[in-house]
Amino acid sequence: MDAPPAGRQGTGLPLAVTMGEPAGIGGEITLKAWMARAGDGAPPGGLPPFFVIDDPARLAALAAGLGLAVPVRAIASPAEAPALFGHALPVLPVELSAPVQAGRPDPANGAAVIAAIDGAVALVRGGEAAAVVTNPIQKSALYAAGFRHPGHTEYLAHLAGMAEEPIMMLAAADLRVVPVTIHVALRDAVDRLSTEAIVHAGRVTAAALARDFGIARPRLAVAGLNPHAGEGGAMGREDIDIVAPAVAALRAEGIDASGPRPADTMFHAAARRGYDAALCMYHDQALIPVKTVDFDGGVNVTLGLPFVRTSPDHGTALDIAGSGVASPGSLIVALATADRMARNRRAATSRP
Repeated sequence: MDAPPAGRQGTGLPLAVTMGEPAGIGGEITLKAWMARAGDGAPPGGLPPFFVIDDPARLAALAAGLGLAVPVRAIASPAEAPALFGHALPVLPVELSAPVQAGRPDPANGAAVIAAIDGAVALVRGGEAAAVVTNPIQKSALYAAGFRHPGHTEYLAHLAGMAEEPIMMLAAADLRVVPVTIHVALRDAVDRLSTEAIVHAGRVTAAALARDFGIARPRLAVAGLNPHAGEGGAMGREDIDIVAPAVAALRAEGIDASGPRPADTMFHAAARRGYDAALCMYHDQALIPVKTVDFDGGVNVTLGLPFVRTSPDHGTALDIAGSGVASPGSLIVALATADRMARNRRAATSRP
């Protein structure tokens, strides 16, 4: 899988990075990503310009406390970010309601966390930023503040006014995976799995691979639900009754889909070269292989939104927040991936 090149302003716009949970590692990895904008740790060509929607004073204090040489500069609009980015971290201010204590989320700051997401989406949809890159949120703190959405992805779909569920894709160095069912108990995942859900995930994934990743004819490998893809019904009929009809429906629509495949033979190196994305039937079937292949470099991509959104493939890491040991690797990949996707999407939409 290609490493997404970055550092070129193909869209002419900076990326919008959200604050995430201020008591987590989002601020630290954002500071470190800016430090890695060129040279060691950066993608070929360096990182594209970005700005973060956050509290400038908080970030400046965090940088000083961690000993990170990051000049923080407040901006009035995203248009200022590209010229500033080479020598300071551009920050579009949002005000926090309570002091931040590392590792201890405060629901009082929930409104600012949500405002950063709202602002990033509005700026991208308004043509002032190229893509949204979200730092991890602490859902329990947001729930305590009155947040009524299951998570980031669902809230972004709400902001976009979408009727259909967007699709989560995890991408690593040479593996892309899409879980058809996500954050539900395994027992519930089996109950909720349907031919229609698999077909929806396949359609959205194939369209996104073509538009946002520049793959002319995407190849989808569809995992079976049961061991050995059901062994012809001996280990359950779900693969015969649910998964196989979905593969047939996708193929009838002209999508290059194959399966159901035994999941235990889909993810070794030789197998991965035979497809562009794997559709998996439940959360861990998708996330275990991608995190094994590239734990620090995985990135979360939301497919099907009317704007590009990526995120690091990890949480708020409250246990190490403020310690200075958080790795910015996944955020760096998320930034580079968002840049590549935004440029591909713009090129695709400008074709006659």
